[in-house]
Amino acid sequence: MEIREVLAANIKRYRRMAGLSQEELAHRAGIDRTYISAIERCRYSASVDVLDRIARQLGVDAAALLTRPSTELSE
Repeated sequence: MEIREVLAANIKRYRRMAGLSQEELAHRAGIDRTYISAIERCRYSASVDVLDRIARQLGVDAAALLTRPSTELSE
């Protein structure tokens, strides 16, 4: 799994766990909703600053957004 795919999957998973829409997450993080959508679709990558803002709103460390699933780590 490529790092953009890891990031996309983790943002989507944590966003859904938090019960947030893309629009609400974007609003809270101070970025455009279409940017969240593009990140989740692996169209854009995010800067470290944007990752930090998204992570804060999801209540996780920024590193968690880049952590590969444990099943992939064991392969």
